[in-house]
Amino acid sequence: MDTNIDSPAPESSSPVYHPAVAPLSYLLGTWRGQGEGGYPTINSFSYGEELHFYHPPNKPVIGYTQKTWKLNSGEPMHSESGYWRPKPNGTIEVVIAQSNGLVEVQKGTYNIEEKVIQLQSDLVGNASKVTGIQRCFRLVEGNLSYEVEMSTHSVNLQPHLKATLKKL
Repeated sequence: MDTNIDSPAPESSSPVYHPAVAPLSYLLGTWRGQGEGGYPTINSFSYGEELHFYHPPNKPVIGYTQKTWKLNSGEPMHSESGYWRPKPNGTIEVVIAQSNGLVEVQKGTYNIEEKVIQLQSDLVGNASKVTGIQRCFRLVEGNLSYEVEMSTHSVNLQPHLKATLKKL
């Protein structure tokens, strides 16, 4: 009798993360909540949002997808996807493609103890108006909060979006 065949499945163990991803593994999973937006050139608005962070096996990256919708109707508003590449020295590179055609290359830092990720655009491509984007993510009391600031040709860096999301 082969004991490997007849023995029960092994107890599930903790996931194994690439060493570059491990410090940010708290992001992995699906987050959902509400946010609000505004800008000097547009009316304020509220939205529902879902972020999903996943770790492709054996890769030093975190995959990222995001979608938002109108709270009153559920109608889709915006979506984006990309990859987050944390480095062991506390720096991070992020590439994002947005549903409106805009692409971002962001660079920044992460702080493991404070669970804060700061990003600033290094490149904003295919944008007729946007010249810069900053994003700050924080884990606060188990919730993921973020703020996005944006600059355009006519407006200096200003708050644009903020949300608080709960892990599902």
